[in-house]
Amino acid sequence: MLQKFYHSTIRKGIVAFGNMFNNIYVDRRDASNEVVQTLKVPLSYSPRQKFLARIEAITESDVRRDVQIILPRMAFEMLSIEYDPTRRISLVQQNRVVNNTNNTVNAQYAPSPYNIQVALYAYVKNQDDGLQILEQILPYFNPDFNLTINAIPQLNIKNDLPILLTDISYEDQYEGDFTQRRAIIWTLNFTLKLNFYGPIEKRGVIRTVNVDTFNNLDLTERIQQYSVSLTEGTTQGNVTANSFIETFTDF
Repeated sequence: MLQKFYHSTIRKGIVAFGNMFNNIYVDRRDASNEVVQTLKVPLSYSPRQKFLARIEAITESDVRRDVQIILPRMAFEMLSIEYDPTRRISLVQQNRVVNNTNNTVNAQYAPSPYNIQVALYAYVKNQDDGLQILEQILPYFNPDFNLTINAIPQLNIKNDLPILLTDISYEDQYEGDFTQRRAIIWTLNFTLKLNFYGPIEKRGVIRTVNVDTFNNLDLTERIQQYSVSLTEGTTQGNVTANSFIETFTDF
């Protein structure tokens, strides 16, 4: 029953999510409030615990301080996937696109809605860096933001991807005394509302339709029969002209 297919749905959603936060900067100012340094905040896909372990592994006596993790940094990860019954539509609906090369149509049933939980982490070493990052993100979420992804190119299906900001948390971590390395972590949790599409099937094009009309509910007194057929099209330049043959039969 199951078929082999892959539309890269999760990958497209995660990549679109990451690209949203790939252009965030923080300014460093001196005592006179003049900007002395502007840093682009690096972004990576990384689990929270792995990132924290890398920060904690760096010591003040590390001889490779030139290549150590420099804050601020950002990371994100996918946490869970769950079905969303509130967005369910009839499963018998289909998306269809005519395939002119072999007189068939590409058909696909309605998608299944799922929510993906994604967490975005901002690691900073002082409060002002964290507040700058936060202020460049929050104005866009009220509390959601829509992106457009090319879900199924074969059927020309482009979906709006709602990204919902669900909650924000904050923690300030110290290791040892106050002279040791400090890690301030902002965590923003998001919900991505994705649609998962099934396989694409090729089906024949309906070229003839027959309709009978009746005068009673028992369908024994037929009034008329209507038939229409699509003839082969003639192509001139980039334009294809199709013609119909219609017939009526009275009873």
